[in-house]
Amino acid sequence: MPTLKPRKRPKQQRSRETYDAIVAATTRVLKREGYEKASTNRIAEVAGVSVGSLYQYFPNKQALVIAVVERHSDQLIAMLERTIADLGAAPIPDAVRTFVRAMLAAHALDPQLHRVLVQQVMHIGLEHTRKFDRRAQQLVRAYLEAHADEVLPDDYDTAAFVLCHAVDAVIHMAVLESDASAAKLEDGTLEREICALVLRYLLGSAD
Repeated sequence: MPTLKPRKRPKQQRSRETYDAIVAATTRVLKREGYEKASTNRIAEVAGVSVGSLYQYFPNKQALVIAVVERHSDQLIAMLERTIADLGAAPIPDAVRTFVRAMLAAHALDPQLHRVLVQQVMHIGLEHTRKFDRRAQQLVRAYLEAHADEVLPDDYDTAAFVLCHAVDAVIHMAVLESDASAAKLEDGTLEREICALVLRYLLGSAD
């Protein structure tokens, strides 16, 4: 396996600007041209830097894609945390609705990039996509434990795992698949059905 880590992290302002320009260019090329055409030469051209400058920071294309994945994950986590930060005391139906909406909003942050990363990241392994999943599970687990006397599951680690992956998988497929699925994302149908699924799991009823 090629190394997936940057060669160095920038410290000076100019170096940070170059690094950010290269990651931004990688994002643009992935979205417009796909993984196969996203060569280091092409990314350097779009970033406006030499290939030599690119290689000062990134050893290969895979490391560039991982940098994009990590930046995208950080954006999703920040959005999720902002949305559900104050849910601790919220009633379960309200908390579920807010959580599902946060997950939908996260996937809608940059759906074209999200689609490319989901389809292409299998080339380099899944570990780098799990940062968002782990944080979502931590937040859900904390909420379940705080509402232990109200929810049916008593293994909070497993329940958080099941809930996060169930919600994420449904939304992933809606983002990746047909126009009909996309319409359900926009008109609220998918949100209602996911909420019903989660509430039945937690409470035994969708009411």
